[in-house]
Amino acid sequence: MASRAQEDLKPRHRVLIVDDEESTRLLLARMMTQELGVDAQLAGTCEQALRLAGNYAYDAILLDLLMPGIGGQALLHEIRSATPNAGTPVIIVSVVGDKAVIDACLSAGANAYHHKPVRRAELVATVKAQIAARGKHKPVTR
Repeated sequence: MASRAQEDLKPRHRVLIVDDEESTRLLLARMMTQELGVDAQLAGTCEQALRLAGNYAYDAILLDLLMPGIGGQALLHEIRSATPNAGTPVIIVSVVGDKAVIDACLSAGANAYHHKPVRRAELVATVKAQIAARGKHKPVTR
């Protein structure tokens, strides 16, 4: 059994949560930190999310679609095209239930789509699986 000091030395996963509703950002952050022990970084605007995604590599990104500014779909395209997170799992968390929008997001590179209000267990399982799958595909550096 690992000691508390050993647990503290283990690298933690970092998740970016992008939503313009503060209560939703905080709810998702609490969910991710309590259930998965990740470090959650929060962005309330698309511009803030682009800055963060351009400067830091994340293990997963939770993204709302209905955002002021360029919007969530355009933000997804930006993340996929020119950031250190081009291969980072992006999970859409949105109230939008239109099949065409969902299909467009998945075609644009979203890894999963969850409707609000989210089901805690399902979202946590998705994030956990996406992080685990990404860890298997990371190149080994020597």
